[in-house]
Amino acid sequence: MSQEVRKAILDTVDANRDAAVAFLQKMISIPSVTGDEAAIQEFVAGYMKNIGLDVDMWETDWEELKKHPGYRSVSRGYENRPNIVAIHKGTGGGRSLLLNGHTDVIPVGNGEGWSDNPWSASIKDGKIYGRGSADMKSGVASHILAVEYLKAAGIKLKGDVLINVVIDEEVSGHGTLDTVIRGYKADAGISGETSDLAVQPACIGRIWFEIAVQGKPAGIQKRYEGISAIDLGNKVVAAVKELEDHRVATVKHPLYPNALDSLPCIIGSFQAGNYPSAFPDTALLKGSIGTVPGEDHEGVKQSLVDKIAEMAAQDPWMKDHPPVVRFVGYDAEASEIPVEHPIVNLVSQVYTEVTGKQPVITGRQGAADTRFLNSYGNTPTVIFGPGSTAVMHSNDEYVSIDDYITAIKVMALSIYDWCGA
Repeated sequence: MSQEVRKAILDTVDANRDAAVAFLQKMISIPSVTGDEAAIQEFVAGYMKNIGLDVDMWETDWEELKKHPGYRSVSRGYENRPNIVAIHKGTGGGRSLLLNGHTDVIPVGNGEGWSDNPWSASIKDGKIYGRGSADMKSGVASHILAVEYLKAAGIKLKGDVLINVVIDEEVSGHGTLDTVIRGYKADAGISGETSDLAVQPACIGRIWFEIAVQGKPAGIQKRYEGISAIDLGNKVVAAVKELEDHRVATVKHPLYPNALDSLPCIIGSFQAGNYPSAFPDTALLKGSIGTVPGEDHEGVKQSLVDKIAEMAAQDPWMKDHPPVVRFVGYDAEASEIPVEHPIVNLVSQVYTEVTGKQPVITGRQGAADTRFLNSYGNTPTVIFGPGSTAVMHSNDEYVSIDDYITAIKVMALSIYDWCGA
């Protein structure tokens, strides 16, 4: 493609900077906590129809979803929670590209801890604030606007572009899994998940677990005759920490050089007893384990079971009353594509062209829906997005406007180069 045409595409993005910011602000202003995604999905679908894309919007068949090996148990179904694939049909002869992102976000409570309304989409110091600004409405917006601005620049693509906007990512990833089940795939994919504009061929996995501890009951006056579940629970916490230390020291992956950051294995919740003046004879501990690509997912689970059993066998009470380990809630496998895959190389080259910098090529320190596209969808997918993993899910979540605009430019040129014109 001539430099004049490339410049025209970038100029089109720059000329629409204010409109791009306003579009993202509108997306952020629509509350879309997981389970309540209808309004944001309808807005996004309507916008893509208005710019001339063919939009398929459907609700997941929960019973059919349960038959898939990638399904994980969830507590509610998908009525009034549609997924979207919008297609920009090419003229033929080019490679297809699937752009994946989610619009659901984590809860905000009553807004406590926020400097402003979490849905305000306010701007300060070159940043747009609000729940979902980083994770990952800015990524979704960069996909939609990249296609819109290519059309505005008069570009006729050869390959098809599929914009996949899904729900339920924060709980299960089933929106993307159902996209695969529906038959959508492409020659490659780009996920707009939070990456700080790093090019990420991999994502970690995440395993949630809970450990139930049973102590020996006693009355509060005769508490010395009981065995405190809090004391037992503290031993469980120490055992989980030992497992983390072992994993950090032994599990290696070239895209995750800092194992301590990448492999958390922690207890995040510890609930014991049920009354201030009653002896605490039960406890429930909840936590999570991070995994890296190449690990045996089920084997990691078993390592936790074995570690707790080993600890319990050395305790005079727990050897006969062992804690019960259960794996409940979020359960995502790690995933990767080769660092030398063409889509990784292309996004890296375009990033350098747009910014004048060499890209950081690393693994995402968070789970991502790419696991479904890579494992089941025959769509090798790289992660590249403007949001920061460090600020996602935080109070006063934000995205840099400059990074957002950069992401649109990188997406536009990547689409052009991949699909051809």
